[in-house]
Amino acid sequence: MLLALLVSLLVSSVAATEEDGALPRLTDTKAAEAFVDSAEVVVIGFLEGEESHGYQELVAAAKKVDSVPVAICTVKEVWADYSISSDTITLFRKADNLQENLVLSEAKKLEVDGLVNFITTNEVRYITEYNQVTAVGLFHSQVKSHLLLFANRGTKDYSKLKKRLGALAPEFTGKFLFVLINGALKSNSRAVGFFGLKSEDLPRVGIYDSDSDGTWLLPEGEISTERVRDFCQSFLRGDLKEEKQAGAETKTEL
Repeated sequence: MLLALLVSLLVSSVAATEEDGALPRLTDTKAAEAFVDSAEVVVIGFLEGEESHGYQELVAAAKKVDSVPVAICTVKEVWADYSISSDTITLFRKADNLQENLVLSEAKKLEVDGLVNFITTNEVRYITEYNQVTAVGLFHSQVKSHLLLFANRGTKDYSKLKKRLGALAPEFTGKFLFVLINGALKSNSRAVGFFGLKSEDLPRVGIYDSDSDGTWLLPEGEISTERVRDFCQSFLRGDLKEEKQAGAETKTEL
């Protein structure tokens, strides 16, 4: 009887939480660190409480962007660990060790769609599919060198290469952003053509450096982890720059 009552209360509690749309609470630094480390991209609302301006908007945004875990932290001792001093919604991502703060007191207007946009434009992962939304986060990153995988979605190589290079990407955190460009999309034809390629030439791997506006292609052949790793390391050593400069064309945008 007592067991049945306890189970009933537990189910009721869980149901109420789901119905209210309550966000998980992070009550100490260890919990916050574990949450930040739990996924490639996460969001924490450093807010006074559920009555705070921005809380309901964050709950609603979290439902729309279910690919990104969202939690709330009301403990100001934890805020201090992340240099937060007032109500702030913060996105953490591993690809370039970014902590992007949206300070609510500085936001002119806070709406659900605006928060969704804040999350999705900054949802840069170890390997990020290129589109008009993710391009914003990619080109606003402090990491200016991009390792590009050009592949046609639907081909046998697409998923295999995405997984392979996604596994390699953590080795170059802070040095490269790994980007997947679907060559089968007409909207990506300009990006593919920027490297002198066509859809039928794919899959291929290249490097784009936004600081120098330079492009480099990995020579044709197997796209193995070892070849791509060597390609990246050669660029970082400066070995590829001389090769490119010898006959480089002027490029202006991706």
